[in-house]
Amino acid sequence: MSMDKEIRNRIAKRAAKEIQNGMIVNLGIGIPSLVPNHLPEDVHVMFQAENGILGMGKSPEKGEEDPTLCNAGGFPVTINPGASYFDSATAFGMIRSGYLDVTILGGLEVSEKGDLANWIVPGKRVPGIGGAMELAKKAKKVIVLMNHCNKKGEPKILQACTLPLTAKECVSMIITDMAVIEVTNQGLLLKEVMDPFTAEEVAQKTGAALNISENLNVVK
Repeated sequence: MSMDKEIRNRIAKRAAKEIQNGMIVNLGIGIPSLVPNHLPEDVHVMFQAENGILGMGKSPEKGEEDPTLCNAGGFPVTINPGASYFDSATAFGMIRSGYLDVTILGGLEVSEKGDLANWIVPGKRVPGIGGAMELAKKAKKVIVLMNHCNKKGEPKILQACTLPLTAKECVSMIITDMAVIEVTNQGLLLKEVMDPFTAEEVAQKTGAALNISENLNVVK
């Protein structure tokens, strides 16, 4: 099931709440690239891209794109005052050295232990794993944004991933069109449900056991 623009932005807006002032944050392609559009004006962070940018801003307005300025996925971006450019080796040096506070990635599957599969579907042609492996293992916090179910209506949150892994036990939080789920040592914790869904509906569409938070919230 594909997501419309409103749902994608709703997920990105919720993810933006996990970002705190002063952080260095890397964004994956797809829904994660929408996160800067929802950051409060009083929160100042440095968004990093593997192709060599530190200090990305919001997505440009249509017609105002700079053809020479893009993120790692090739999509146009803006930059904030104080931004810097460098080569990919330096960008990955930042990642591998553990300087990223948060990385927000897309996902194909996530297991109950926080394993992530997000780089290939067997039989499908893809350009390569890219920087996802380093990001997943080296960022201090990994947040995954994705549909709760795949195009066949099957759960993408599972006891164990069926697709080739990007990294093991790396995901801290999953934000979908249905819920916000935290990966804990005691299993998956359902913290929030997206209106109009219920906790029972989320559990039915999840392929792993869910613990329900005592302070379960509803995201309007």
